[in-house]
Amino acid sequence: MTNEPDPFLDQSLDLYVKAALGKKAIGLVILNVRELTSIADAFIICSGRSNRQVSAIAEYIQVDLKKHGIKPLSVEGIKEGHWVLLDYGHVIIHIFYEPVRNFYDLEGLWVDAEKIQTESLINAMEENMKTDEDDE
Repeated sequence: MTNEPDPFLDQSLDLYVKAALGKKAIGLVILNVRELTSIADAFIICSGRSNRQVSAIAEYIQVDLKKHGIKPLSVEGIKEGHWVLLDYGHVIIHIFYEPVRNFYDLEGLWVDAEKIQTESLINAMEENMKTDEDDE
């Protein structure tokens, strides 16, 4: 596994990140699993504050990415809203209801995966930090 960032992967992931953040997904993390598994290049893991928000995030991602000609290979769990899996082939998006995310701890399971940051993710993190400072 190389420690060199892959700028092409980072840029292509930004569309997915923007879509997830469009419905206020929280705790968004991108894991580079390219060297660890053959099922995907990246996992995007995020959460919603309720099962309704989880389903809304998943639906919004699908609609937003479809505008860019990107359609999922499969979708699981959208009705229940506890853990939605959107499989886009090279990218798999996991959207969790927060307590379910803590229980399954995918970040812990894939601890060897490098974390990726895209421009939209960095901007969102900076915005959250600014909001936190304003609240103090």
